[in-house]
Amino acid sequence: MNDEIDYAEMLEIPVETVTVRKKERKKSRRQAETADLGEQLVTQVNGRMEEAEAAEDAVPAEFESDPNFAESKQIERSEKPVKKKRGIKAILIGELAAVCALCGVIFLTNIFMTDSAINTFVRGLFQGNAQTADNREYSDFKLTPVVSDGVDVALNVSETGVLSFEAKCSVYAPASGKLSKVNGSKETGYTVEVKHSDKFSTVISGLDTVYLSEGDTVMSTIPVGYTDGEGAVNVMMYSGETLLNCYSAENNKLVWI
Repeated sequence: MNDEIDYAEMLEIPVETVTVRKKERKKSRRQAETADLGEQLVTQVNGRMEEAEAAEDAVPAEFESDPNFAESKQIERSEKPVKKKRGIKAILIGELAAVCALCGVIFLTNIFMTDSAINTFVRGLFQGNAQTADNREYSDFKLTPVVSDGVDVALNVSETGVLSFEAKCSVYAPASGKLSKVNGSKETGYTVEVKHSDKFSTVISGLDTVYLSEGDTVMSTIPVGYTDGEGAVNVMMYSGETLLNCYSAENNKLVWI
């Protein structure tokens, strides 16, 4: 630019008449094509986003006359994350309630239904392994008298193995164990079950009084109940569910035969 002015002055041409033009640099073809492609891509993306927003905000024909539709739709969108959180919270509360209900059922069956299926299953989880199981057979126990030696009473053993007697006396279990069941009442008489092992048990019926409660330890030297002698007392010993008749009662003593 300065050269042109100097040249004009040298030729004595007024500077005001000199027109100075700045030659623009032409963009290369590749740069032009790249710029055009970038603009086209941006235009396409913006167009698709606008179409998606328009479709989402579109009002169905049946709701065009409802001025509250747009507002309710906006509220619905804003509440979606809250509903999701509420749904997770509801699931957690439901699981907690189910666990509490299961614990309550186990607790109640442990009190009122000691031999129920669920109670037996839970006991098996904690007590039913090979180390805690009592697998002693009936023949592993030495039988003891079911009445005191000083009581004059006749003990009768049926062919099926039911021992019965009538006398006013205390009644003992034929072996030590645990009192697993107590049924009946003062009016009808009490029936108790003594578990000596997992395989051997005794059922005594016709008692007027029971001295122990379910779960108490039964000793063969401590009476489990009392009879006033007005009704018969029956003693039945079982191996599993089989009634045993392989014993005899001689001189108020029980022995295996």
